[in-house]
Amino acid sequence: MEIRDDRASTALLTDQYELTMVAAALADGSAHRRCTFEVFARRLPSGRRYGVVAGTGRLLEAMTRFGFGDRELAVVTPFLDSRTVDWLREFRFTGEIDGYREGELYFPGSPILSVRGSFAECVVLKTLILSVLNHDSAIASAAARMVSAAAGRPMIEMGSRRAHELAAPSSSRAAYLAGFDATSNLEAVRSFGVPGAGTSAHAFTLLHCGADGAHEAEAFRSQVAALGVGTTLLVDTFDITRGVATAIEVAGPELGGVRIDSGDLGVLARQVREQLDGLGATATRIVVSGDLDEYAIAALRAEPVDVYGVGTSLVTGSGAPTAGMVYKLVEVDGVPVAKRSSHKQSRGGAKKAMRLARSTGTIIEEIVYPAAGPRPDTGGSDSRELLVPLVRDGKAIEGLPTLTESRDLVARGLVSLPWEGLKLSAGEPAVPTTFVS
Repeated sequence: MEIRDDRASTALLTDQYELTMVAAALADGSAHRRCTFEVFARRLPSGRRYGVVAGTGRLLEAMTRFGFGDRELAVVTPFLDSRTVDWLREFRFTGEIDGYREGELYFPGSPILSVRGSFAECVVLKTLILSVLNHDSAIASAAARMVSAAAGRPMIEMGSRRAHELAAPSSSRAAYLAGFDATSNLEAVRSFGVPGAGTSAHAFTLLHCGADGAHEAEAFRSQVAALGVGTTLLVDTFDITRGVATAIEVAGPELGGVRIDSGDLGVLARQVREQLDGLGATATRIVVSGDLDEYAIAALRAEPVDVYGVGTSLVTGSGAPTAGMVYKLVEVDGVPVAKRSSHKQSRGGAKKAMRLARSTGTIIEEIVYPAAGPRPDTGGSDSRELLVPLVRDGKAIEGLPTLTESRDLVARGLVSLPWEGLKLSAGEPAVPTTFVS
């Protein structure tokens, strides 16, 4: 059996046209012209009022492995000339990257990443940059809405079985970044240090019970014996009222939790809470799961739910629509360039951005301005620059935010949004963006 090497080259996580452009540019001499590319989203997904920048840490790590060895060159040699193959063999990114901190909020037009170097070395990174940032930012943006809807109650990410197996750990990381508390995915625990969580599924109960549920107590007794009374028992395989009674009979009133995975979760949570309290299990938590999204979570806010488990709606396109980020050339040899295509226009020139806030910390505006120009007058409002150095001479800057620090940045950002920015209903972006020419 072939074992995938997670340290393998990332150079083929790209589109063929990145390399054919390099070949043509090397042939006509334009490959080494100094360029600036920017990553931004023209608009937010429908119904969204803000986005969360995520994936920066993963991207910088992936860039350290972006190199063409013999195995990678064997794939591209059939369609490339020898000069381009030789260039790829020696490739190492030597440019500079500035960007929004991971965990920063973004809005339409925010220059999330600014990549500077030769045309060839910048363009060859396009697909890798976009695939990481688009995926992780989509997940983190969806997760942040769910965290807000949960109003402080713990959240567990459970989306692995609805995601591509190699995307699942990065989805867990992005959800944790946005405020989720744990994940069921063990690769995310290993790779990113996300806290793990999980107990059992219906299969474990059925293993002991057969079709009639007569021996449900045996399944519960086995789980408690192995994991202790602090475990969470899944009580809705058969009759939920009987399941709760059996769970407390087996584990006692010190049982850590019960999980409900189906049915009308609000009604069932109330019934189960009343039953648990009547059995003396007043501290036993109620965990709910089953195709939850931010709207379902918000609807359960008044119910006695202690923990939410979220999977499908977090990791699939319906729950986490694409962030829609693009990677566009905005400057060549210091001269602004811009795309004019209908509905796909770009703004020429390298840019910086700053965010204005009231004295209370509430964000009121984002200003995007030419990187070579003067800093705009803020009129006395509190402001801070958004782009920070990420890469110099091809190497990541020391001391970049950790995952925990980025997680704290998301939390602070959500608190700083105007109140209407946290609404789940469709509307304008929470913060207007002003472009200064």
